[in-house]
Amino acid sequence: MNPYFVWEDLTAGAEAGTGWRPFTDLLDPAVAAERVGVARDTLVTMFGLDPATVPVRVVASVTFLGVASRLLAPPLVEPRFPAPGQLFWKPVAGGPWPMACTVAAAGGGADGGTGQFRDRILLGLVAPLLAVFQAEFRLSPKVLWGNVSSALAGAAGQLDDPAVWATVAELLGVAPLAGTADLHGRALRRRNCCLYYRIPGGGTCGDCVLRRP
Repeated sequence: MNPYFVWEDLTAGAEAGTGWRPFTDLLDPAVAAERVGVARDTLVTMFGLDPATVPVRVVASVTFLGVASRLLAPPLVEPRFPAPGQLFWKPVAGGPWPMACTVAAAGGGADGGTGQFRDRILLGLVAPLLAVFQAEFRLSPKVLWGNVSSALAGAAGQLDDPAVWATVAELLGVAPLAGTADLHGRALRRRNCCLYYRIPGGGTCGDCVLRRP
């Protein structure tokens, strides 16, 4: 399975000495800044860019989008709703971050747990991280919640499951995602931009508000 959709199973208390770090570490602005710095260095090295042309704020937006994808995609496949202290991650220089969870899957499917998804995932995990990125990197909450909508639709597009699309549509219709994007069938169009185009050679994403209809 695509690694974006996987949370490894972890026994509570077994993370010590294994390299797993608690999700709550990411709520420390210094840790968030360090991870954005790593991502920026990776972009500069990988594409041979002048560091002066790669704004930290833009990399922060893209980094947040990637982490949001890792928080959102797995519970769309298998409904697991960890508290912040029950989720763990490992630092990597690029690609999807490894994540692990100490919570077993809940009964039912994603379509039956939209309320839990909103309360436990969007508000319980994503919102606290979003607040850190908003404050630390002076990013608009509209941009950041738009990143979340984009991540949700991107995950749904890979799964191609009508029940998942129904969940995404419902989530896009209520706070905190209402007004961040428009969903036409299975095509999402954002009302804002993740700022990736400001990285040299970045261009615009397929769901970007800056793209012509």
